[in-house]
Amino acid sequence: MADTIRVGIIGANPERSWALRAHIPALAVLPQYTLQAVSTSRRESADAAAKKFHVPLAFDSHTDLVTHPEVDLVVVSVKVPFHHTLVMAALEAGKAVFCEWPLGNGLQEAMEMAALARQKNVCTAVGLQARFAPVINRVRDLVAQGYVGKVLSTSVVGSGLAYGEFVERPNAYLIDKANGANLLTIASGHFLDAMCYCLGEFAELSATLATRRPHVKIAKSDESLSATSPDHVTVHGTLQDGAVASFHFRGGQSRGTNLLWEINGTDGDLLVTGAGGHVQMLELTLQGGQGKDTALAPLTIPQEYHWAPAETPAGFPFNVAQLYVRLASDMQKGTRFSLPFEAAVVRHRMIAAIQKAADTGERQTYLSEA
Repeated sequence: MADTIRVGIIGANPERSWALRAHIPALAVLPQYTLQAVSTSRRESADAAAKKFHVPLAFDSHTDLVTHPEVDLVVVSVKVPFHHTLVMAALEAGKAVFCEWPLGNGLQEAMEMAALARQKNVCTAVGLQARFAPVINRVRDLVAQGYVGKVLSTSVVGSGLAYGEFVERPNAYLIDKANGANLLTIASGHFLDAMCYCLGEFAELSATLATRRPHVKIAKSDESLSATSPDHVTVHGTLQDGAVASFHFRGGQSRGTNLLWEINGTDGDLLVTGAGGHVQMLELTLQGGQGKDTALAPLTIPQEYHWAPAETPAGFPFNVAQLYVRLASDMQKGTRFSLPFEAAVVRHRMIAAIQKAADTGERQTYLSEA
């Protein structure tokens, strides 16, 4: 490997992409990395991306990118249905891979990718970047340190922002359940991963999924499309330590509460709020109270929870940069700070259990599965 980790991004559309909004601004402030290559599905956009981002290598074929000797880390930042093909190609080429979440379109694809990563013995990371948010890590540490005492329960209500009355035309694939990119897998998946990171996994759960808007309007048009993906997700159950958990995400945006996450314990309470349920990319506030406190008060987030440089842009790039810092340590020093594909499989198992619970009306477990 070169002095820096040379990155190749698949899906670096220069006009509209998550890579444009998050990955590239994050990488730009991290000295551990060099953006070496980009690829898109068309030569014109690949060349435009290379010019816009000052990248030496541009490809209209993912095969050329993943096999290039000057690429150390392949970043897969495309729509979910294409993750499996692209990630498997990168792994077969022996490259480290950072794949956006969801890892696969369903549990089976995720398991296949994790198995090949183990076989190839390469470093992997999945974009569940809420685990790298300062507020989330502060919550995790406060709970572990006994701030709330014994956790009695946790309750969540949040908005998915997307999956509401309107959808932008490029995002219309989100309302088709078959594509694996919906309120359950994305917004709920990100949040539930953060919650389980802080409080532990579910011991058992029940769930309800509903599509309350069977027809969704295309923004700025008179067209509407049939929706099959859920726009309401509720999960109820108990965590491994016996705490009661209640979770409700709804599509769109509310005029009232768009994120309220409360943790209640024998000795104290914590409250996380924000402008929406996407804790992986939105600013969060933290309040707490314990002992003789009669009300919640703002809690500071120490600087030690900020691993990315001070000049890292706020918003979408920040938590992605936090994850990249941990991944660089894993690749260069052999640590295990980032979130590998094996951890993503656990989250996919949880999502599959939620779907099964909703389909059957029966409580489910997921941690004991092989």
